[in-house]
Formats: sequence, structure tokens, C-alpha cells
Amino acid sequence: MSQYKFASVATNEDNPNWSKFTERATELYSREDEVRSPFARDYTRILHSMAYRRLKHKTQVFFNINNDHICTRMEHVSHVESVSSTIAKCLGLNVELTKAISIGHDLGHAPFGHRGETVIKEISEKYLGKNFWHEQNGLRFVDNIELLEDNYKVFKNLNLTYAVRDGIISHCGEVDKNGLFPRNINIDISEFDDPGKYEAVTWEGCVVKMADKIAYIGRDIEDAINLGFLDESEQNTLLKMARANDQHILNTTVIMHNMIIDICNTSSPDKGICMSEQFNNQLNDLKAFNYECIYKNSRLDPFKNYSSLVINEIFNALYRLYDNSHTFYRLDSSKKILPTLISSFEKFLARYCDPAIIPYGENKSLSLICENNKIYGSLETEETYVQSIIDYISGMTDRFAIELFNELLEY
Repeated sequence: MSQYKFASVATNEDNPNWSKFTERATELYSREDEVRSPFARDYTRILHSMAYRRLKHKTQVFFNINNDHICTRMEHVSHVESVSSTIAKCLGLNVELTKAISIGHDLGHAPFGHRGETVIKEISEKYLGKNFWHEQNGLRFVDNIELLEDNYKVFKNLNLTYAVRDGIISHCGEVDKNGLFPRNINIDISEFDDPGKYEAVTWEGCVVKMADKIAYIGRDIEDAINLGFLDESEQNTLLKMARANDQHILNTTVIMHNMIIDICNTSSPDKGICMSEQFNNQLNDLKAFNYECIYKNSRLDPFKNYSSLVINEIFNALYRLYDNSHTFYRLDSSKKILPTLISSFEKFLARYCDPAIIPYGENKSLSLICENNKIYGSLETEETYVQSIIDYISGMTDRFAIELFNELLEY
């Protein structure tokens, strides 16, 4: 195997676009004894974020919050980090950038997996007239929602580098394309208005996009087998597809390994990040199998219906309490009957609203120690308020959403 084929185009300090790739909205505080690169700092900032921590209780595909052996969104992110960093290291790309994009690529995922994303998309289209997709929501979270304390215990936005932010919004693994090349750097991230519209601006971002597909297809199959989703005929079909390029394959980890090695062998700066034709066909066959036998399986229908009910009822409960700049007072009026929902939502809102509209007390104090983008202003419009509810719900774990729904049942 010929290694380090991409070393000359890696996102390192000698890259002509280094200053753009490491650009932040504002200068990040520094320490005299700092040993980390800009991308390594991004990695740890994401690692310490609340959105990352919540991934451990967000559904990947199978809703099974009491089964410790079923893949959660956090485990999926770890698989993507493992696959992508292995490829990046072999190709001579920037491993620290690859890992930072990987760990942050799914921060925008809603509770209840892709079903939750679909429900929130329906709400967004109905009330705001715009699409909702997790890659764009991930960028929204790292730019405007997630906060970290600085050296003086003041909460500020994550303030990640351009290359990591770009990798998050451009990682869509649902688009079937072999041979990924970085896009023109002059395209602004704000021009992304549809998943997969543009490729990442770095080779490292392209690697993460390819790794995402390998990671979720392999792990989803393993969970489906363990949960009994596949009958004997389907498992035999799967085995034949899995052994298309290797008769010795016994499990999904071997499939993933072979695909990783194939990408390392096949990719080049001239051909892009790619697989050989035979492995790309296998990947597409496995993906089609997953959609037909797993993601569309009727056993998931109760989960999908339940997810819709939970998210819609939480949204409706908060939506009817809007009262312009007096919304906090209106919310307070419902706190006795919905203490967990209202208290949690008020604390969420307080971080992003103009302190002037927040009544004196704990929430006012919280708002004042948050020196971040006050994206909801004074809640001047209903659209702004709806966006705040969408942000609030999309950041939830499955468990917390269920807890709030149960409180609504008691109400």
C-alpha cells in the first residue's frame, strides 16, 4: 500500500489556504503553555460541549434506551472518528482536523434519530416556511447554540474554525457519490441550502463524509441482526452481498476494514477520495438492503408514531404560550402545572434573549453571564419564538423528550 499520497494537499500550515481554514469568528483566548493546534482545540471544545454529551442518549436507528448494546448517536460518532482518522493517517492528511469534524458532525441530530428530524422538518416547513436538516442544524448549534465557559467563567459561543464548521455542514452521507473532491473555497457556507449540495472544502472533510456512510451501514446491520429484525432469508441475502469481495467475511467489522483499505489503496489527488468499482457497488448494495429491510421495516412504525406524538405535543405546549416580549411572564404562568418543561425552556431561552425582557431572578442572572450571540433578541416575532422551540427540541435527548411528554400527560 502506498501511504501519504495526500501529504502535499493536506490541511497543514504550508497549505496556501491555512489562514482561511483556521479562521474563527473572533480570536480565541490563548494560554502561554498551549500545545494544541487550532483543530485539536476544536476537538476538545466539542468534546466538552453539552450537545456532544447528549449524543449518548439519542437514537441512531433503533429506539432502545434500556439496551446498553444498541448503537446510540454517540457510538456512531465514535465509529466515524475511528474510520476517518485511520484513512486520514494512511493518506497523509491532517488527522486532528479529521477527528474534529468527525466528533462534531452529528451535533445537529434531533432526538429519535431520522424520524425526529423528519418531524421537526415538518414543523419548520409549516411555521417558518423553511427546511430543517441535521447538517445545517449542526452548524447552527456550533455557531450559535452551544456555549463554553472561558477563563473567567463567562459563557461564550464555541467559535470553531472555518474548516471544522464546513466539515459539519457538508458531511451528508446519504448522497451516493464516488470520487469526492474539495469544493472551491470561495463558496460561502451560508449558501448551503440543501443537504449534500456542495462537497467539503478540505480533503479531510471529504474523508469524513465517506467514513460516515461506511460506519452507519455496518453498525446498523449488526444491531438489526441482534434485535431479530432480519429473517433467515434476509440474512442469507446479506451474507452473499457481504462476501462479494471476500469469501472469508464473517461480520460487519471485516466488511468495514476491507472498505477502509480499499479507500486507502484507490484514492489519490487525481481520482479523489474513492473506492474501487467493486467495493463501491458493494457499499451501494448494502445501503439499499438497509433501507429496504431495516429502515423501512414495519417494526419501526410504533417508534416513528410515538416520536411524532412526543415532539409535536412538546412543540404545541410551548407554541401557545408566545406573547411577544412578555413571553417570559406568560411562561411563568404555566410553571406550576408544567414545572420541568417550562423551567427548562426558560433557562434555554434566557441564554439567547436580550436580558431586558427577562424578569429578575435566576434566569436574568443566567442571561447576563452569557456573552454570546443573542439570536432571539427580544422575541419580537412569532417566527423567532418558533425557531427557539425548534432549537430547544432538536437539542434534546430521547429520554428528556419522553420525560417532558410524560409531564404533559399528567397535565
